[in-house]
Amino acid sequence: MGDHCKDSVTSIMDLPDDCLLAIFRWLQGSTDRDSFGLTCRRWLQIQNIGRRSLQFHCSLTRTNLSSFSHVGPNIESFHLYKLLTRFQQLSSLSLSGCTELSDSGLTLLQRYGSNLQSLYLDCCFRITDGGLSAVANGCPSLTSVSLYRCNITDAGLESLAKFCSSLKDMNLSHCSLITDCGIGSLSRECRQLRAVTISFCRGITGIGFRGCSQTLTYLEADSCKFDPNGILGIVSGGGLEYVNVSCLSWCIHGDGLAGIGAGFAMRLRVLNLRMCRSVSDTSIMAIAKGCPALQEWNLALCHEVRLPGWEAIGTNCHNLEVLHVNRCRNLCDRGFQALRDGCKQLSVLYMHRCRLITPTAIELFKCLRGDVKIKEEELMSIGCDLGFRH
Repeated sequence: MGDHCKDSVTSIMDLPDDCLLAIFRWLQGSTDRDSFGLTCRRWLQIQNIGRRSLQFHCSLTRTNLSSFSHVGPNIESFHLYKLLTRFQQLSSLSLSGCTELSDSGLTLLQRYGSNLQSLYLDCCFRITDGGLSAVANGCPSLTSVSLYRCNITDAGLESLAKFCSSLKDMNLSHCSLITDCGIGSLSRECRQLRAVTISFCRGITGIGFRGCSQTLTYLEADSCKFDPNGILGIVSGGGLEYVNVSCLSWCIHGDGLAGIGAGFAMRLRVLNLRMCRSVSDTSIMAIAKGCPALQEWNLALCHEVRLPGWEAIGTNCHNLEVLHVNRCRNLCDRGFQALRDGCKQLSVLYMHRCRLITPTAIELFKCLRGDVKIKEEELMSIGCDLGFRH
């Protein structure tokens, strides 16, 4: 009897791989997860299979306005090969800051990238269209890609859009070689596109977004080279909820932003027009009437907004909760009164150095609208309180 019981005893080593993998995934602390693979070769293999995310400890430190210094190891193709052969079930891979990584390293993803959903290549300065084509061919499941400051062109972006049609989030900020042609490919091929960042891409006018999917809800486009037709293009899908088109005074003037209020942006909740210095009352009136869902609006340094514009905001923006008017030169007491009397949902007003507003008007505002917090500190990234990611 005793011998029979002894023979029937099983240990944790007798468990199948899927059970051990379930145990590994239940481990919460990084120390326990790292120690798991030290038990034996089999458990190390389970640990390798169970790893879903890999991020290199590379970073870039800004030393001045035009240069960066690299901090961390230089990741080359050989290192990447060893890691990708070890961790073959990755769904997220960050190579951001690997400034010495070349296209040949990314060709490895043609063999090991079939499960990847997120890929971050920020500041990989040696990556070109060839490397991006390798990514496109090997990673058909990608939904999120970040190419901040990469030297890619429309050709690489077209290849990525063609083979990775499930893309939802795309960061092309500071990709100076991208134009409307590349954006057009992205809009046509990726019909699940949800968020796009193209800040400081000065080859983009916005027309590439014409006919984009209604799924596009988030657009970060600071300091682009938009024109009035491009403005109509970015809102044409009808799904936008967050738009940052700040710092457009160098390329678009007067009534050029009126297209935002042309009837396509009915869902728009957050709009950043900071430093659009020449935006006219006509544009402000069109947006106030055409974007009824607007909850946060940044008009800091919009110097040409005058009384008709402020009155249009007070009359039409019934859902506005947060308003930025810092250093608006033509916000006067009457315009301030229009905001006070009209924006019933307003809870936060960022106001600093509005020199036409008298102390009396400010005190009267505080007395009659005690529910509104007046702050001098301006939020550079808007939309945080409304649940938008940045």
